[in-house]
Amino acid sequence: MLEPFRNEPLSSFSDPKEQQSFEAALRKVESELGKEYAIRIGAERILTDRKLVSINPAVPTQVVGKVAQADKAIAEQAMQTAAAAFQEWRKVPASHRARVLYKTAALLRRRKHEFSAWMVYEAGKSWVEADADTAEAIDFLEFYGREMERLDERQPLVRIAGEDNEWTYLPLGVGIIIPPWNFPLAIMAGMTSAAVVAGNTVVLKPASTTPVIAAKFIELMEQAGLPDGIVSFVPGAGSEVGDALVDHPLTRFISFTGSKEIGLRINERAAKTVPGQRWIKRVVAEMGGKDAIIVDQDADLELAADAITASAFGFSGQKCSACSRAIVHNAVYDEVLKRVVAKAKGIAMGDPRTGVYLGPVIDEKAFHKIKEYIEIGKREGNLVLGGETGSPDDGYFISPTIFADVPPEARISQEEIFGPVLAFTRANTFKEALDIANGTDFGLTGAVISNNREHLEWAREAFHVGNLYLNRKCTGALVGVQPFGGFNMSGTDSKAGGRDYLLLFTQPKVVSERL
Repeated sequence: MLEPFRNEPLSSFSDPKEQQSFEAALRKVESELGKEYAIRIGAERILTDRKLVSINPAVPTQVVGKVAQADKAIAEQAMQTAAAAFQEWRKVPASHRARVLYKTAALLRRRKHEFSAWMVYEAGKSWVEADADTAEAIDFLEFYGREMERLDERQPLVRIAGEDNEWTYLPLGVGIIIPPWNFPLAIMAGMTSAAVVAGNTVVLKPASTTPVIAAKFIELMEQAGLPDGIVSFVPGAGSEVGDALVDHPLTRFISFTGSKEIGLRINERAAKTVPGQRWIKRVVAEMGGKDAIIVDQDADLELAADAITASAFGFSGQKCSACSRAIVHNAVYDEVLKRVVAKAKGIAMGDPRTGVYLGPVIDEKAFHKIKEYIEIGKREGNLVLGGETGSPDDGYFISPTIFADVPPEARISQEEIFGPVLAFTRANTFKEALDIANGTDFGLTGAVISNNREHLEWAREAFHVGNLYLNRKCTGALVGVQPFGGFNMSGTDSKAGGRDYLLLFTQPKVVSERL
């Protein structure tokens, strides 16, 4: 009998044994840096002349791995292999497919610190952020396996005399998985495993900055018994390989997590019917946010400061759920700003291998983009903390940066920066705060810190986000507890980690037999 789903516990690094274990994992990963990783299609391993060099963003001279790059011909090979494998995989009982996920979760749990250590090196994650990422990956595997078994049970229908009616969920076909770099294990594993356990085959195009972690995970699934051809690992340029996969007539669905701009581009391309296509392609997209925490005039100000600081600067603000706007009632604005500045000043930044809280941003492109937004912010608000950056040659480090008195229409209040940059905005009333919070193209997460029950209930209805948090931070959604996805330009509100998610990768069929 399978145990009920429970979230994977996080590691406590205050325990010396956990510290020693993680340090050992870091040494193990360091000994494996610089290896080559092949494209994986069926049983074939392909090493091309073109290779992407993945680096450590904290130490740009350190090579994490060299990953073979696919071209259009290899993408075509992957599609044909996935289409052929689908004909058999779709017939495999749901319980058998779920067991592959349970076994993968068990293997990952045994190597938890090792996979987290890979994220410290390749994604620049702190120990705590990496550990949470690995725990979430385990959660997705365990949760989606159980969900598929639930969907495979006889579904309830209204019964009528003289007929037997049956409702079943069928897989869609070949899917394209395009995951992000910021949760390089959890989201990638969740997107891939959900599609696979539902009976589909997939072509995984990993994020270009974190492909080694994806390669390691696919190796783990194969060790767990996943047959050849069910997941093809096809790294390559989005403009070449990505477009070819999205446009392909055999593509049945695209599962994407990333920026608004790329998500909209994928949605537009997928909407065009091409010769040989027999279905409307389905797009599942989670695209980004411009998330706000509202602080009411009667709020617990220490709670507010803690929530804002943790949400804004965890993983250098590189989360689609990160707080990039603090909208604070004028009566408490100055005090909340003072407390957040004090807390942000105390954040330790440096090489995440040493266990510090704040590491680098992901790469040189992000580094320069965030620097540009800081310069924009200096014209739009008052810089009260940070703004400093080092040389990119010494690591892509940007200190926690806070701007005060930022107008709601300012670019740093409207555009997703994806870095450790926080804009403070005044509000004279709670209604004005809600209006400001809702005044962007996005609608992913938000939070309200208040002791006014009427205002909390008002926010439940009027704060237009997919995930709303009351009197807590706006990051850290748990699988099964807070299904995750947003409104408007934040995506299709897919609610990853929820009971509806697998329905996105299936098609229901009803069969009626007269008795």
